[in-house]
Amino acid sequence: MICTAPEFADLAGRMTLVDVRSPGEYARGHIPGAVSMPLFSDAERHVVGLTYAHVGKDAAVKVGLELVGPKLRSFVDDAESFAPSREVLVYCWRGGMRSGSLSWLLATAGFAVRTLQGGYKAWRRYARSLFEEQRRYVVVGGATGSGKTKLLQSLEEAGEAVLDLERDACHRGSAFGRIGQSEQPTQEHFENRVAYRLHHLRTAKYIWMEDESRGIGKVEIPEPLWKQLLAAPVFHMRVPTEHRVANLVEDYGNAPSAELNDALSRIARRLRPEYAREAFAALSEGRTGRVAELCLEYYDKYYARSIDQREPRNIFTRTYTTFDLPAISVDARTIARQIVDAHNVE
Repeated sequence: MICTAPEFADLAGRMTLVDVRSPGEYARGHIPGAVSMPLFSDAERHVVGLTYAHVGKDAAVKVGLELVGPKLRSFVDDAESFAPSREVLVYCWRGGMRSGSLSWLLATAGFAVRTLQGGYKAWRRYARSLFEEQRRYVVVGGATGSGKTKLLQSLEEAGEAVLDLERDACHRGSAFGRIGQSEQPTQEHFENRVAYRLHHLRTAKYIWMEDESRGIGKVEIPEPLWKQLLAAPVFHMRVPTEHRVANLVEDYGNAPSAELNDALSRIARRLRPEYAREAFAALSEGRTGRVAELCLEYYDKYYARSIDQREPRNIFTRTYTTFDLPAISVDARTIARQIVDAHNVE
């Protein structure tokens, strides 16, 4: 059975998703949740491609068959381990011979198989269309340490639709953002992760995002989505400095000192010289709270410039005397509903 990209994404949570492209193709980007079951290694794919280009399709097919033949049993064994339910979704680059061949093999072995029409290339077109699609977003804003990520998590736990770009990027967005994170995805795979989440949030009345720079570590927010983020209303929370420092110490205070020193080095030249010297001294003495206080001078100026670029009428500021996350979460949801209701009236 052939599926479109949206149908494929709908089924991906219920059936095992199998990517039959080469390991290199898979590493550059794949549909989230897919397991890699390559028909050819990178070297074998290169040989088949050269044969196709210099000799022709028929010769390339024969070379492919010679390479794949000895692996047929292992493909079935692997599929049984990946998909004990014996229900699989299969895709290759264009939805051609690679996915067709494995689909035939697995169907013959008793699996229920569906393939992606147009392959991974069709998925990428669909992913880009999701970034273009106009959605209603509400942005969580606030200076560094305000607890924006914590608020997003609280909103998600409360059943709100959340697009956590930092989670998908494996980076918290600042010079310290790599600390405690796994390796960042490629740009292509970051886009796949974000698109996959957008697909599953397509019925939401509105979607929460965190206020971000265009770049999150080494990846960038796709431009159409970035433009929507900039134009969206902002729930801007102001939290006392002592609570912001406490949040930062909770997030980063137990990180290895070498990683903290490396991150501090990346912004040291942007601090006043005396602040930079004191920050390094405080870090060496384990006084991470003081390091956070000194770094906030730079980050507060940066955030002030960022928030000033937004339309004032789109900023809904709330000032809190303590960081009471449950209360802030309730407040945020109330304001978001008011924003959406006002938009519907208009």
